[in-house]
Amino acid sequence: RYVQSDEINVEIRDKEAALARVEKHFAGARLSRLDGIGVELEDCWFNVRASNTEPLLRVRLEARSREALDRRTREVRRLLAGE
Repeated sequence: RYVQSDEINVEIRDKEAALARVEKHFAGARLSRLDGIGVELEDCWFNVRASNTEPLLRVRLEARSREALDRRTREVRRLLAGE
């Protein structure tokens, strides 16, 4: 029913700034701050959380289709990179 990503690890220096970009970009979505930032959209949901031991953000996505998963993965990666 859903397509899942593997865990995506993004090396990043300023984890808080990257999380703030995600939160701002998806301000109109359903957001959760329980463990990092959870974002729920019509076509997918994802979670971005900071590693406590490494300069990484860990991302997991689930979507209704492979196309939506690929599109949202690219979108989230661009946001985290500051593009």
